[in-house]
Amino acid sequence: MNLKAVLEGILFIVGDEGTTIKEMSKVLEVSEEEVKSLLLELKKDYENTDRGLRISYLGNAFKLTTKEEHKEFYEKLVTDNKTTNLSNAALEVLAVIAYNEPITRLKIDEIRGVNSSQIVKRLVARGFVKVCGKDETIGRPNLYKTTNDFLDYFGLSSKEDLPKIINEEKVENEVGDLYDSTYKEEY
Repeated sequence: MNLKAVLEGILFIVGDEGTTIKEMSKVLEVSEEEVKSLLLELKKDYENTDRGLRISYLGNAFKLTTKEEHKEFYEKLVTDNKTTNLSNAALEVLAVIAYNEPITRLKIDEIRGVNSSQIVKRLVARGFVKVCGKDETIGRPNLYKTTNDFLDYFGLSSKEDLPKIINEEKVENEVGDLYDSTYKEEY
């Protein structure tokens, strides 16, 4: 079996997450030294000018990435094939998911009051939302949550950077409490 080809497939499958030498060694059932050797061979193959990919070491993991010199073409692809703006409905669905994740599509529909299935599908296709499991309710519907692409798109480093939502009922009660103070003026 061609282990270099298998290694290439592993790097493709792990995608943006990447993988470590230790993990590759375990999967391929070879020593870490042999994995390093295979990685070097594959990296040399990708250095050829007729290849569009390269192996990068980013975030403590090895990953397949595109070559920097082809960047302008990839940017055209992304801007030509995907609208850069999100509709108000898509923004609303993203907000519902981000503040309530993990959440089922039915719960999203319940909160919004309209069917959101097509919007959720588009958000999954754009990589802003992903399926993160199954709910324990009848039918075991998918649970959705936002992705790192969602955070990147909105310039957030984590979900904690999302604006805080103020509970309107609580604010109304607090305003009411201002007038119903235990301290009364005497006349």
